[in-house]
Amino acid sequence: MAKIDMKKEMKHLYTAGKEPAIVTVPEITFIAYDGQGDPNTSKEFQDSMGVIFGLAYTIKFMCKGMEKDFVVMPLEGLWWTDDMSDFSVANKEIW
Repeated sequence: MAKIDMKKEMKHLYTAGKEPAIVTVPEITFIAYDGQGDPNTSKEFQDSMGVIFGLAYTIKFMCKGMEKDFVVMPLEGLWWTDDMSDFSVANKEIW
């Protein structure tokens, strides 16, 4: 059974080039969590990661049972604040 690995299938999105580049990212469906606070200390964030990866591996093994295997992708994050002038790694609580 062939295993799908999106990091290899879409290598141009997951490998940094030597020079900065603008890339076009196709529409992709993700399992997502929308929360707030410091990802290093937030219990809610830690709990949500357990749910996300638990769900990802449940889907993986369901698919594997149907002869369709894939690699579970690493976590990707997008953090911001309502006012980006306040964005600071020193104060992750407002993320």
